[in-house]
Amino acid sequence: MASNATGCLKLSEDQIKVLEENFNKVTKHPDGTTLMLIAAECGLSEEDTEKWFKQRNAKWRQAEGLPAELGSVLD
Repeated sequence: MASNATGCLKLSEDQIKVLEENFNKVTKHPDGTTLMLIAAECGLSEEDTEKWFKQRNAKWRQAEGLPAELGSVLD
């Protein structure tokens, strides 16, 4: 499995591809139902999927020059 830059989650390249596609094309902040569907598509738990999105959001916000946490500035 490929290691990713977002912490200790060990994800396959296919899982990363699905997560990145959803992040870039669907939503950066999935609701419960969307999170469940993405997790099922990736074969991950909802908790791991939510953790990935939180870490990926922080990475994206940093790249955009925004604070790491969601605040008054909406993305």
